[in-house]
Amino acid sequence: MMGFSKVLSYSTLLLFIGYTLVNGSSPKHHIVYMGDHSHPNSESVITANHEILASVTGSLSEAKAATIHHYSKSFQGFSAMITPEQATQLAEHKLVVSVFESKMNKLHTTHSWDFLGLDTIYRNNSKALDTASEVIVGVIDSGIWPESQSFTDYGLGPVPKKFKGECVTGDKFTLANCNKKIIGARFYSKGFEAENGPLDGVVNKIFFRSARDNDGHGTHTASTIAGSTVANASLLGIAKGTARGGAPSARLSIYKACWFGFCSDADILSAVDDAIHDGVDILSLSLGPNPPQPIYFEDAVSLGAFHAFRKGVLVSASAGNSVFPRTACNVAPWILTVAASSIDREFSSNIYLGNSKVLKGSSLNPIKMEHPYGLVYGSASAAAGVSAVNASFCKNNTLNPTLIKGKIVICTIENFSDNRQDKAIEIRKGGGVGMILIDHNAKDVGFQFVIPSTLIGQDAVEELQAYIKTDKNPTARIYPTITVVGTKPAPEMAAFSSMGPNIITPDIIKPDITGPGVNILAAWSPVGTDATVEQRPVNYNIISGTSMSCPHITAVAAIIKSHHPSWGPAAIMSSIMTTATVTDNAQHLIRREPNGTQTTPFDYGSGHVNPVASLNPGLVYEFNSQDVLNFLCSNGASPAQVKNLTGDLTQCQKPLKASYNFNYPSIGVSNLNGSLSVYRTVTYYGQEPTVYSASIENPSGVKVIVTPAELKFWKTGEKITFRINIFPFKTSNGNFVFGSLTWNNGKQRVRSPIGVNVLST
Repeated sequence: MMGFSKVLSYSTLLLFIGYTLVNGSSPKHHIVYMGDHSHPNSESVITANHEILASVTGSLSEAKAATIHHYSKSFQGFSAMITPEQATQLAEHKLVVSVFESKMNKLHTTHSWDFLGLDTIYRNNSKALDTASEVIVGVIDSGIWPESQSFTDYGLGPVPKKFKGECVTGDKFTLANCNKKIIGARFYSKGFEAENGPLDGVVNKIFFRSARDNDGHGTHTASTIAGSTVANASLLGIAKGTARGGAPSARLSIYKACWFGFCSDADILSAVDDAIHDGVDILSLSLGPNPPQPIYFEDAVSLGAFHAFRKGVLVSASAGNSVFPRTACNVAPWILTVAASSIDREFSSNIYLGNSKVLKGSSLNPIKMEHPYGLVYGSASAAAGVSAVNASFCKNNTLNPTLIKGKIVICTIENFSDNRQDKAIEIRKGGGVGMILIDHNAKDVGFQFVIPSTLIGQDAVEELQAYIKTDKNPTARIYPTITVVGTKPAPEMAAFSSMGPNIITPDIIKPDITGPGVNILAAWSPVGTDATVEQRPVNYNIISGTSMSCPHITAVAAIIKSHHPSWGPAAIMSSIMTTATVTDNAQHLIRREPNGTQTTPFDYGSGHVNPVASLNPGLVYEFNSQDVLNFLCSNGASPAQVKNLTGDLTQCQKPLKASYNFNYPSIGVSNLNGSLSVYRTVTYYGQEPTVYSASIENPSGVKVIVTPAELKFWKTGEKITFRINIFPFKTSNGNFVFGSLTWNNGKQRVRSPIGVNVLST
């Protein structure tokens, strides 16, 4: 998931709707998107949708039978089971912007707020909690466990009057499960079931046909954003302390669109439609498509987020857990795209060898191993007919129970995506008592196991191998996890965090920002996936992923919105991005796990979030809906698409403005041929006249000059446009090279990364 450690597989079934198939083609679930509308109410939108669909199905009755979702509140569209031929016909309709098949998105799966210095905000501003209580955060995820202590509403005032949402009842979810913290709850399953069959057809999986969370993921993300303060929270004693969300007075409106770790495009779009109408201020989505990212007009999150942006709602979304370059998702410039990094906390589960040496390991291991046990390699314990190499991975039915019974088994990783927990299950099934997993890439990510287990990196491997080689009866003992706080360096970019460049519009540097996403403690569903260690349900869990970093950034956005209620999404994005830091707590440039490799803005965007600085950024890069439309025009949107997208007779601005001149807080040029001038405009938000001076970190092989080099402001709200002159003197061999522009007035630093791909000088 975009919870990194979850893996789920099930048979994909097709739900056939009872109408005649055209040309023998099977119907598939498609989204028909029509942009803004001017209909007086939802009923008239639905009528119009049926009429448009009837133009290809042949009758209104068949159109009604085929329809799954109607999008009628914040924009117009529908989803339906139609054939590819019918989809092609609809795509040619004059009112249709785009038609695309609905696909599945994956969920991207405490002390972190201390690490971010959030206490400073609340300690220095007694009104911060009161103003934050007017901010409503919508969370599109797997639902919520409302009984969690993190969602008590003690001390909160009445529900904000602007909220128009509902508390929708269902399985084990009544009106009493909403309160002044959880002010709204809805759920969506029609799209999932149209694409995968009935929910109750998924074998051996608990689920609730309601907003109640059967997974844990949604509860975790919601409590990270706005969880109330809970003392002595821990995962079975690990990471014990006070759990709280970043904006503990903010309100939550829950939109459950994800089932068993997967979320249908059509359900997500329906949730966004409702959330905008309900009056949320911020939307948080810890989910996304598998790479490659679809084009914006064929991506449910991009389309929904566009309408959210137009209505003043910021969308914060995870970048994904796909490890490699060019895999970042949710990359539209009107979305705040979040990468994941570590905090200054480690969970050590060390190994005590029979020769009294101690090897450093890491895991979430609360189980005490009473005495030492013999060590055996998985590769030396192969089941009949299994090669030593395959046995070393400790996968299902690869180990000989006779050889591993009563032993600690040493296993290795075949692929980065291996399910590590399954290896421990296999060992326990064969009578093994513990596992040492050689896993250099994920050794800093906490995993839970059914037997005492720990992950080790290369240094420990060499010492372990030397010991086994020289001792006839090697033994070891795996100790329970201890929590170590204040570690350096931190943050480091998580090994799993998806990277840029942006494959759709590479002039827009993505991701935008990084935040805590490794080993995050937050509330959990006691029936949730991965919620048990030795069948013990937990109310708080530690998991990793860009799913966990996204709600941290969402919370910061909520705090900014509470301090600056009039600010729109672009201003909030800018304040988060331009105040970010690119150094760790050892004052070195942020590196990437597990080897401490060099990073670039394609890892962390503008840097690591700095909540305190983001409240008072000084200068802001703003853009509005017209700027976004001009951006889409410059990237190939047709006049008809733009008209339908907005419902207005909006024309593409002539001449078209290049993507690199979109007023984004970062500066990217993906195809630089010779010298070029790039333009940006900043808005001043301050109390007194001031002067900002520019400083440049030049990308390799490039000279950058800013004109003017000083910006003089006399009053708040004043705007100044400046020019960034880029002079390349060396090609970059098809790769981006990076630098930065920083405006400084002695109090505030407003930093923008610069990334250029020099094709010719």
